[in-house]
Amino acid sequence: MKHAGLLTAERMDEVMMICARENPVYEQVSNFSIALYVIGHYKCTDLMSLDDVDPSEAASILKEDFHEIAAEELPLSYDIRESDERFLVVFGDPAFPEHFAVLVNSASDKPYFSKLKFFGSGFDSLEELKQEFLGKDGVGWNDIAFFRRKRSLLKSGDMKKIYTIRDDGSYSIFEDESPLNAKEVDPCRTSMRL
Repeated sequence: MKHAGLLTAERMDEVMMICARENPVYEQVSNFSIALYVIGHYKCTDLMSLDDVDPSEAASILKEDFHEIAAEELPLSYDIRESDERFLVVFGDPAFPEHFAVLVNSASDKPYFSKLKFFGSGFDSLEELKQEFLGKDGVGWNDIAFFRRKRSLLKSGDMKKIYTIRDDGSYSIFEDESPLNAKEVDPCRTSMRL
């Protein structure tokens, strides 16, 4: 299992402990936040430190960090724990989505992970998700889209500091303040320390 896959599995386990379908303790969190947290979009320490994502913010994230693909482009043998790629199925207009679900394991009977509005988080088939969303809130058959996360220029293991070493032996360190890193930090609440 890849390191990123292990972290994804841990995030799914955490979500299931906090808002599982049987006992959704933290039911106020949006499905967008759950999906984006699970795939590692935000670098928060835990789900409780993530600010909630609304539909307009979810649409912006889709536009900036994902690109739409045809359903046929989804891999036939895919396991999120073994791949660096991340996929979402989106219900509703991508400019104002209703629901995000994460493709977890294409070999499973229930390959998608998401949080349903009144039922908490869990795994579903595409047919179950269609039954849940099609015909409701204006979502029609043409309002199902598949997205692949764009590959980041900065991989998680890359340095986020720039070191400049001068001929005289002195040096300076500059923090990487790219919009990518700022976006990853902003939505996380900072914990108060006593």
